[in-house]
Amino acid sequence: MIDALVSGKLYGQAQQRDGANGKPFTTAKIRASVGEGEPLFVNVIAFTHSVQEALLALDDGESVALSGELTPKVWTDKDGNVRPAVDLVAHAALTTHQVVRKRQALDRDRG
Repeated sequence: MIDALVSGKLYGQAQQRDGANGKPFTTAKIRASVGEGEPLFVNVIAFTHSVQEALLALDDGESVALSGELTPKVWTDKDGNVRPAVDLVAHAALTTHQVVRKRQALDRDRG
């Protein structure tokens, strides 16, 4: 396991499902920048309620930072090229929505 902090933009929409045990989980795909090369797609799964809510509140292309357990992988595209990918079990999330709400709350407290 690798402890990781990954930031990027939501690719598509997050999806909520129910596991075999009846408990909900959320999956998402994040497009992370890795320098000047092609983006790295991070496959995300979240079991924590607060992380699920944060992911489900985002629209395609919105920014998010996630921390959790990272597993590196590779996949082969249709042309036979091996590409990197990573899976992340997300334990915490920070979105622009949360930052805006926090700033508004601080402004009200100061006000």
